[in-house]
Amino acid sequence: MSALTPPATTTSAGAVSVERPGAVSIATLLDRARAGLDRLTPAQAREAWAAGAVVVDIRPSAQRATHGDLPGALVIERNVLEWRFDPTSEAALPIADHDLQVILLCQEGYASSLAAATLQELGLHRATDVVGGYAAWQTDLS
Repeated sequence: MSALTPPATTTSAGAVSVERPGAVSIATLLDRARAGLDRLTPAQAREAWAAGAVVVDIRPSAQRATHGDLPGALVIERNVLEWRFDPTSEAALPIADHDLQVILLCQEGYASSLAAATLQELGLHRATDVVGGYAAWQTDLS
């Protein structure tokens, strides 16, 4: 084994992983992100939206084309989200404000949790997401 090749281990699922000092799993990262969020059910998100919160669909265009759009939601794909909502960014939207309630929506509520935690790190203390994402939102309407 080369000194440049990190040691590999086998996980409980049988997959090979590479040990990296200080690294965490995506499950740990997601748990940490969600610990700081006041996540909303689809019904709670609709109430907050009616009261003035901004609902942001962060799904890529291919997912929106496959699964549908959420009429009235602001569409900002994940790759530019922070630049659009950081009030100090030159690419910020006019509505960007640290006190703005931003409710993020991805397909199933995973990427949106990570994104909401990042917005909170930027100072948008009311950023959150929808439990179950767009899929739950649509199911809740049925």
